Amino acid sequence: MGEIYSPGKLMLTSEYFAVDGALVLAVPTKLGQEFFFEEKQDGKPIIFWEAYHQNELWLKAVIDYKTWQILETNINQSAEFILKTLKNVQSLSETKFKSTDTYHLKTNLQFPSDYGLGSSSTLMNNLAEWSEVDPFYLNTISLGGSGYDIAVANAKSAVLFQNKPEISFEKINFSPKFKNELIFIHLNQKQDSREAIQLYRSKIKSQIMVDEFSNLTRNILLCDELENFSELMMIHEQKISDFIEIPTVKSKFFSDCPSFVKSLGAWGGDFVMSSKFVGFKDYFWGKGFTTIFEWDDLIDC
Repeated sequence: MGEIYSPGKLMLTSEYFAVDGALVLAVPTKLGQEFFFEEKQDGKPIIFWEAYHQNELWLKAVIDYKTWQILETNINQSAEFILKTLKNVQSLSETKFKSTDTYHLKTNLQFPSDYGLGSSSTLMNNLAEWSEVDPFYLNTISLGGSGYDIAVANAKSAVLFQNKPEISFEKINFSPKFKNELIFIHLNQKQDSREAIQLYRSKIKSQIMVDEFSNLTRNILLCDELENFSELMMIHEQKISDFIEIPTVKSKFFSDCPSFVKSLGAWGGDFVMSSKFVGFKDYFWGKGFTTIFEWDDLIDC
């Protein structure tokens, strides 16, 4: 049985504006998704699919890939998504699902699915690597989105990413001097990224605005001091808030926080980033947010 692994991700800059080509800074997480595969030449065109969350089985499906019918499953909607994705793999791949081999495919998501670290993007990248197809195209036809999360999963590194004029990304070494002062707090209010992007797309924007976020990303990348980094993060947060007309997470939950609080990804849920201050753990626990990671606990760069 073979194995492939892709890390999860956190988007530090250019949320929303990434879909219009703003430069994104994103980092990999220490937890990701494993993919195990075994192919048997037994003349039975069947896929046995098992999906695990933190080693706990949650989805089983048996699929006939000649007729693309679900023969057995415990969750119909999730199995339909897997069928659609594997059918896309078949259309793109030169070798997978082309004969009458039986496929035993198993995934294991290492982090809770409500963390928003990329359960779908890590799956797409694993399938693309296994089937030797373009992960960005597989993601586009299966899910959509800017593709920055695929870049992180593919690079297994921090990246600078843009999707216009065409998809491009650069592996970078992002390890700021003050990283041990940064913290990540889970809000436990997972958001639907596609719905959030639809809201963003409904608003009129300009290339000047896209360029502003690209410039913010470049300046954030160059920060040597936490004070400057914090100031740029607050500017970034306010610009997004003004545009999408949603209050900042700090004004909503942490108005008395002595540090910056920056949303990461679709606003309203998943993780936010802040920095340490005296009593920071008691502060966030007192607000009801008890899942707090330091940089080296969560980030793999």
